[in-house]
Amino acid sequence: MKAQKNVPTIVLASASAVRTRLLRSAGVPHIVAPARVDEAATRDGMLAENADHAAIAAVLAEQKARKISPNHAGVIVLGADQVLSCEGVLFEKPADVEGVRAHLNALMGKEHTLYTGVCAVRDGEVIWRANTAAVMQMRRLSADFVDHYVAEVGEAACQSVGAYLLEGLGIQLFSRIDGDFFTILGLPMVPLLEFLRNNDVIER
Repeated sequence: MKAQKNVPTIVLASASAVRTRLLRSAGVPHIVAPARVDEAATRDGMLAENADHAAIAAVLAEQKARKISPNHAGVIVLGADQVLSCEGVLFEKPADVEGVRAHLNALMGKEHTLYTGVCAVRDGEVIWRANTAAVMQMRRLSADFVDHYVAEVGEAACQSVGAYLLEGLGIQLFSRIDGDFFTILGLPMVPLLEFLRNNDVIER
């Protein structure tokens, strides 16, 4: 994407197609440079210390931004991460379609929380962060609906920690949603855009 004149490009330290689509749709010039960090080691270490699940998302977001920042002097690097917590259990992204089915069976009829962390780093220093949450109530699903969902959505659901694509068929999974739509998608856009305006990345 071509940046606006005299407007710095930001770097998104995430491979998420949804996050880059959100930025692009909002007119935010950026480039993508996915950060490779050992998420499992961080997650497992923090869980061993009984860390709050929201803190795990925040720490992973910061790690990603810090990892990429040295390669982009003077540029804002955004790191983001999202975790799902249900009844004290932290869920990971499903590995395959059978994992999608397992996620749905584990979450149906229950309330769970999505925690999204975003961190902005410039020259190795954290200059902004946002931590948001959304509470989701998944309805009871029939076996036929689960079969239909898995067949229709397939491996695309593996991109979501909750195995759902809320902007599509996934909306049918829920009986109640309390929280910001963009938080659920993995990037709280309203506070992020305010931060970018204040730093002259996008027009005020």
